[in-house]
Amino acid sequence: MSFFISDALAAAPAPAQQDPLMSFLPLVLIFVVFYFLLIRPQTKRAKEHKAMVEGLSKGDEVVTNGGLLGRVTEVGENFAKLKVADNVEVKVQKNAIASLMPKGTIKEL
Repeated sequence: MSFFISDALAAAPAPAQQDPLMSFLPLVLIFVVFYFLLIRPQTKRAKEHKAMVEGLSKGDEVVTNGGLLGRVTEVGENFAKLKVADNVEVKVQKNAIASLMPKGTIKEL
C-alpha cells in the first residue's frame, strides 16, 4: 500500500516564509488596474456631465435619460423645461439630461 501514499519524512526542511510586502503586491496591482480602467474614467465622465448641466441655457437641444428630445425653454436651479412638441412642455430635473445635441437637430419645433 505504500505506493499509493508517500511516506512522511521527519527530516523535511520547513518551507520558507514569503515577504509580507510581496503578499500584498497582487492586491495593490488589482487596485491600480481598477483605478485606471474604472474609477478614473467614471470621475472624468461625471465632471463632464456636471459641467454640461451647469452650462445649460435657453435654446439648447438636449436628450434626457429617458430618450426624450427637446429644446430648453427655461432653466431653473434644479429643473429645466423642455419643449418636446407644439404646445407641449415637460419639466425635468437637470441631472436627467443625458447629453446636448448639435443645433438644428430638432427640425420642426
